[in-house]
Amino acid sequence: MRRPTDAERREWEDNGVLFLEDAIGGEDLARLQAAFDRCAGQAKREWLEGIATGTRPAAHFDIPNPLEEDDVFIDLIDYPGWYGFLMDFADEDLILLGPQVRTLPVSPISYVGWHPDVPHTTPLHMKVQIYIEDVQADGGAFGYVPGSHKPDAGPCPLVRPLNAMPGHEVYPGKAGDAVLFNSYGWHTSMVNRTLKPRKSIILIYEKWSKDRVPTDQFAAITDRCMTPDRRRLFSLDAR
Repeated sequence: MRRPTDAERREWEDNGVLFLEDAIGGEDLARLQAAFDRCAGQAKREWLEGIATGTRPAAHFDIPNPLEEDDVFIDLIDYPGWYGFLMDFADEDLILLGPQVRTLPVSPISYVGWHPDVPHTTPLHMKVQIYIEDVQADGGAFGYVPGSHKPDAGPCPLVRPLNAMPGHEVYPGKAGDAVLFNSYGWHTSMVNRTLKPRKSIILIYEKWSKDRVPTDQFAAITDRCMTPDRRRLFSLDAR
C-alpha cells in the first residue's frame, strides 16, 4: 500500500488536491471497466424512465447500490492505489460515507457549478475520483481551485462559464488515473463537449467522528467485511 511522500504531503496541505497517475491498472482496471459497463447497462432503462417521469436527473446517472452489485466496487474502497494516502491524511482513522458510480452524458452545460461539499466544521472530508476511461480536458474532467480548502481562503466567486473561475486547474487523465481532493475546496465537473460520456467513480470518505454513519448502512455487504480494518472502515461496529 503506497503512502504519500513528504513532497506529496506538502502538496496536499498546500493545494488540497493530488493527481494519482495509474492508481489502478492491469487486470484490476479491466475487471472494474467490465463491471461498470454491465451494471450501468442493467440500470439504464430505469434511469431513462425516471427522466421521462421527472423523478431522475438527466445530467448524470449513478448506478444504484453499487456495493451490492459487484464485489469489485467493494474492493475499490480500500484499494492500495489511494487507500494509504487517505489513511495518512485521516490520521489512520478513516470511514467510508459512500460511492457514486457515475456516467456524465455529453451536455452543453455541467450538472453542477463551482462549490465546496462541506463546511470546515465537518471532520476532514475527502473524495477520490477514478477515471474509468480516458477523460480529456473538455470531456467533463474534474476541476479544482488549489488552496481553496484552507479555512482562511474565503468563498470563491460564483462564475459562469465554469472556466472563468480564477486560479482553477482542470485534471484530465487516462483510464485508471485518480484525483484525490479535500472536499472543503471549491470544485466542479467541467463541461463535457466531446461525443463520449464520461465514466468515473467517486468514493467519499471522512475522518471518523461519532455516530456519523449508522452501523447498518452497509449491512448488506457484511460478509465481505470480515477483517477488523474493513469493519472499521465501513462503520459496521459501534465505537
